[in-house]
Amino acid sequence: MLETLITSKTRIKLLLKFFLNNQNSSYLKKLEAEFADSSNGIRVELNKLEEAGLLVSQVVSNKKLYHANSANPIYKELHILLLKYTGLDQVIDQILNQLGELESAYLTGTLAHGLDSKNIEVMLVGDLNQGYLQQLIAKVESLIQKKISYQLYSSYEFQIQKTTLLNQAHLHLFGEA
Repeated sequence: MLETLITSKTRIKLLLKFFLNNQNSSYLKKLEAEFADSSNGIRVELNKLEEAGLLVSQVVSNKKLYHANSANPIYKELHILLLKYTGLDQVIDQILNQLGELESAYLTGTLAHGLDSKNIEVMLVGDLNQGYLQQLIAKVESLIQKKISYQLYSSYEFQIQKTTLLNQAHLHLFGEA
């Protein structure tokens, strides 16, 4: 598992935060509150990741804002590794790719914020057979040992609520964005 490769739990949390969803950015104080960890431990790990070129920062209103360096050559590999670690690779392969009428899918909830979770929350758009979807979800839940919950929207419903729905933290997983 990822924990055996990376010894620092804070570093794992930071990698999840920034490399699972590259739209995430954060300040030290916000990370301290999210992780319930000391600012010194988080600062040390942020500095190490920044020195390694995995994170970049900028000063905004006298605060240092961190985000993933998607230009780093190993960014994509880290992202794929984190998809596997969280079980999202199985969700994509075993569920999303099997649903023929699926137009788009988004990761929402805790994981979209970059925080580890036992629950995977997805938002699905399309005209889907919910019975078949439930069968696929049950199969994948047993494989990854995580609960999968979903919100299903028709194309019409999604277009009406799109702005509101996509204002929340999300990661585009499948289909048109």
